[in-house]
Amino acid sequence: MKRYRYIKLFVVLAALGVGTVSCSDSFLDEKPYSNYDAGANDPTTVENQLLGLHYIYAELWGMSSQQGFLSCWQIGMDITSAGATQGVENPFYQYADLNSENAGVSFLWQKSYEFINNANGIIKSVGESNPAAAAEARFFRAYAYNTLVTLWGDVPLLTEPITVPTFDNKRVAVATIDAVIDEDLTFAVANLPDVGSAAAESRINKDMARQLAAEAYLRIGMRDNSFFKKAEDMTSAIIDGAKYKLIEARYGKYLAEGGDYYRDMFRQGNMRRSEGNTEAIWTFELEFNREVNGGTIDNPQHRRVWQPAYHKWDGMVNADSLGGRGNGRLRLSNFMKYTVWKGLGGDIRNSNYNIRRTTNYNRPNFSATIGLDADGYRVAENAGVRNITIKTGDKVIPFRTDSLEVWYPFPTKWGGYDPIDDFGYALVKDWPVMRFGETYLLRAEARLRQGNTAGAAADINVLRDRAFKTIRQANGNANLGKVSASDMTVDFILDERARELVAEENRRMTLVRTGKLKERIARNGDASPTNKITSGFQDYHVLLPIPLSEIQLNNKEGESLVQNPGYSK
Repeated sequence: MKRYRYIKLFVVLAALGVGTVSCSDSFLDEKPYSNYDAGANDPTTVENQLLGLHYIYAELWGMSSQQGFLSCWQIGMDITSAGATQGVENPFYQYADLNSENAGVSFLWQKSYEFINNANGIIKSVGESNPAAAAEARFFRAYAYNTLVTLWGDVPLLTEPITVPTFDNKRVAVATIDAVIDEDLTFAVANLPDVGSAAAESRINKDMARQLAAEAYLRIGMRDNSFFKKAEDMTSAIIDGAKYKLIEARYGKYLAEGGDYYRDMFRQGNMRRSEGNTEAIWTFELEFNREVNGGTIDNPQHRRVWQPAYHKWDGMVNADSLGGRGNGRLRLSNFMKYTVWKGLGGDIRNSNYNIRRTTNYNRPNFSATIGLDADGYRVAENAGVRNITIKTGDKVIPFRTDSLEVWYPFPTKWGGYDPIDDFGYALVKDWPVMRFGETYLLRAEARLRQGNTAGAAADINVLRDRAFKTIRQANGNANLGKVSASDMTVDFILDERARELVAEENRRMTLVRTGKLKERIARNGDASPTNKITSGFQDYHVLLPIPLSEIQLNNKEGESLVQNPGYSK
């Protein structure tokens, strides 16, 4: 998509202040007649600089040169374990190897500061003349800083665009940066357009800023509890605005197929507000074949990370009903597969459409003779206690080792299949970034932190009413799945976030901001194989190492960038 490469070019040029060349003789002075001269405060230039921020977002979460990058923020925690890892994610569950040269750590840091520097350039360029543009830029700056302080703690603070190389960046206290985040998001909420009034669905609006603010304020509230009320106020503004509704009935393109209403909102063509998804707050539009803001670059790996490699079975072919081709980079933990659902039979979020647990051989005209061992697992013909014939349509019988990458219960939210690309290297699908279901979870947490357990339970029950609607109607039990104020704890809400937001939220961000990373790792529940189990975690691993390249660059005497405790340079 070359048009986005051009956008990136002038974002970079604008940030660097490149555009004119001056000489002593005036007739040699260059006067750019293009609308795209760097620093020009005209609507076209500003618009394309803003699109450049969306482009950076696509670059960040669409990275494929390190295929396991997305796993870094999920793997080895309470909900996930290692599968067929690619490499970059290994130190996030084998913590003894986590160091300042990890490519995932470096890439997230780099992209966060690209957001910041490019946003700073826009903010400075427009001044007070275009508050809506400044608000969109401030949103991304706040997004980047919230990511940085959550995962690294004290980091350098930049509020002016860097136009020349600098070597004296120092770490600034989290509280100082939080003040900038608060200011940016307050400005963004005041000056961004309402939902439905932005230039495009995927462009930033007030409610996106409110949702980000709620998450940031919950983290800040751990230090200053007055921010818990601010988090509640932000979520209440979204909920009380009555512009969103939880999906509780089937809709969209796939009504003729098997499915359920929860599954419908994660299928391509159903994910945007204009496509019927009344729960969508921010759906990042990512397609190759439509003119969308931000667009896509590289080859996003979400599907290949989350979905197993069932194509390795001789009786299987890639299919849309199974979400296309995966690589099984990570897999759901025993906690996520079983423990978190105990006593919640009938929860639609755990249906076979949403966490796929079984499937059938789908290769046309398939037939084979296989052996079974004493436990019913598949082995080579004549290698077990008996042989059977399997054929198209039969339930799949796995090998004992298949649960590491070939087949395991998996969330279907990232499934997608393009028949012209059976190999499916890239995910060609929109991304669910913010939705209304999480708004209730954020408000429940804000209320709990203020001691309002009844209010927290009421918010959780809104989600439970949706999750148990079908089974309640079937058996007439209107209280099935309901919770009470006495159930409310931070761990309960983290469990509910896992049920509602698995494969959507950045789980590491959530566990770090709630102070629960170490404790929740212990809930994982997987006991084998030992080379896939989280190991080596120490308290200092809660924060990530500052990338070595940044420390080496910021080496001005007396102004060095100090590494986080526990990590060597």
